[in-house]
Amino acid sequence: MESIINAKTLRAELAATLERVRKGERITVIYRSQAVCRLVPIEAAEQPLGPPAEDSLYGAGAVGRSNDGLSASEHDAVLYGASRR
Repeated sequence: MESIINAKTLRAELAATLERVRKGERITVIYRSQAVCRLVPIEAAEQPLGPPAEDSLYGAGAVGRSNDGLSASEHDAVLYGASRR
């Protein structure tokens, strides 16, 4: 089943929306009259994340400072797994 909701509804009903997705529903989110993303159950994801080299954010330069004390390489390990380097 496919549904369409706006971003305001998503913010107001996040827990209920995620439960619907968990049960198998696909939901397209509209923001400023344009579809911006689709929420799908993890098993039904159409395209899994590719290797880090194909991800434009992987290895990107810093855009600010982290306030959690982790380095950029530590953040990459969290996002991509320690064995990806």
